[in-house]
Order: sequence, then C-alpha cells, then structure tokens
Amino acid sequence: MILHAPLIEQADAFTGNALLLTGPARVGKLAVAWAIAAAQNCQGARGMDGGACGICRSCLALAAGAHPDVLLVEPRATTATGKAARRKLIPIGAVLKERDKTREYETHIYEFLEVRPSFARRVVIVGGAEHLGPEAANALLKLVEEPPHRALFLFLAEDRRSVLPTIVSRSSRLGVAPLADHTIESALIRSGHEAAAELVAFAAGRAGVLADLDGVRGALEDARELDNSLGVNLLSALEAAERLEKRFDPAWHPEALRFTWRQRPAHQRARADSALDALQSALEAYASPSLSFQVFALNVREAFGLS
Repeated sequence: MILHAPLIEQADAFTGNALLLTGPARVGKLAVAWAIAAAQNCQGARGMDGGACGICRSCLALAAGAHPDVLLVEPRATTATGKAARRKLIPIGAVLKERDKTREYETHIYEFLEVRPSFARRVVIVGGAEHLGPEAANALLKLVEEPPHRALFLFLAEDRRSVLPTIVSRSSRLGVAPLADHTIESALIRSGHEAAAELVAFAAGRAGVLADLDGVRGALEDARELDNSLGVNLLSALEAAERLEKRFDPAWHPEALRFTWRQRPAHQRARADSALDALQSALEAYASPSLSFQVFALNVREAFGLS
C-alpha cells in the first residue's frame, strides 16, 4: 500500500545519482525508498503514479526481501557483543569490507556496487543518513559522484541540517510530509484494522506507524497502565514499572508514554520527560534495568505531584 504515491512519480523523473528523503521519524521515508527501488527495477506495466507493477520477477523478489539489486544500510542497533549500541553510527565498515573488522555488515556498499545489476539498476538505501560517520561519508563521495553501473543512492534523514554537507550537496532533495488523518484512517480500514481515534492521533500522519500496529497498541496499553498505576499508591507504581521493564521496546514505549502524558500541564510533562530521558540514558549505559525502572516510576510520580 503506497500512501505517498505522488513522491514515487517525482522520483521517477529524477535522472541524478542521489536523492535525500527527509521527514519526521516514521513518516514513511523507508517505504517511499523501497517503492522507488521497486519502480526503478520493475519489468512490468507501471501504474499511473509511476509505481511498480508488483507482479514481475523484480517486484516479487523485492516483496520477498531477496532483491539482488537493492541494499539497505542502517546504523547497528546492537554491538558485536549483542548489547544495545550506545550511539547510532554508520561506520566506514559499512562501505568497505576491509574496514569492517568486527564483520557487522554482511554486505558492503563498495563491493555491492562492483557487481552489475541483475535487473535494471542497483539501489543503495541509507537509512539514518544523519548517522553517517565522516569516514564513511567521505568514502561514499566518489561512489555518489560516479556510481558504477548507474547506481542510485537514497539517503533518508529526519532533518537535512543533521546530514553531512558533503552528502547534502551531492543529493537532490525530496520531502516526505505527514499524511492527513483521513488518509491514515482509510489505510487502517483497507488493511482490515479499526481506525481507532487514539491510534490515528498517535500516528499523527506518519505512515510508518502502521507497519507495526501490534507493537504500537501494546506500547500504548502499557503506557496507560503505568499512568493509571502511578496515582494508586507507591507499590502499584513499582509493580507497573516492573511489568513495563519486561515489555519495554525503545522503538515505541518512550513515544507512547509521552503521548499518554500529552494532556498534563506543561511543567509536569517537562519533568516526566526528563525522567524518561534519564531512564533511557541509564539503559544505554547498561545500568540495572530493574533498579532503573523503579527509579523512573518514583521520578514520574514526583513529576506529577503524586509522591
């Protein structure tokens, strides 16, 4: 389901080597990038908006996650030892195999582009381009300027200003904006889901939220449970924090908690946000999760004037 169809048509008219797709987190940049990659390699009859046919060999390979001409490169969420990465970074090792000492990346950009495309065009999608390290960005410059076999680079970032100028200056820009609420509602209904008002409000026009509805619903439920328990008593708050620890997903729970607090006074939200930031910092520093969540619950109760 392509919700940003006009962007696919715009990208189809692009004749350069690199596109920089910018927009808020989860607005649908990655889905747009995959759709562009599909359209660039489609062998069938393209749709009116330039979208891929969805049924040719290339489209089926992409749908199966096994397309030989498309490479997605993102910051690693975990270290080589399996722990959560303390900071997001796309290192030089993602570009050059010989610099990937810990073998974090199975396929490397330079070697990937040495091979001729199996279909029409090799496409490199760089998710989180703002996390490209200077070494990695510099190594990409020659490839972006003169890509082998007419390869296409798609750089994705939340804010153009956070991307290294060397990448920005060599890329054409395409903004991916939030969609209207009624578009999100229609997408939910077409995919067989209820267009719940809370879910639509949480999505705030971001198509990427629809990609993990189970995770979103679970995070919203957990956030409500914690919020309700805070005002009961201290024991109830600590027990809810313990349950949250076991289900905590850094991709969804922080945002779900802030969404749940949105109606509270600004000064309370600010203090609760600080408590949440402190929790995430503690987890990134490998502090005791159990103790960190207990302290978090105490701090949020204090932020809301419940202690």
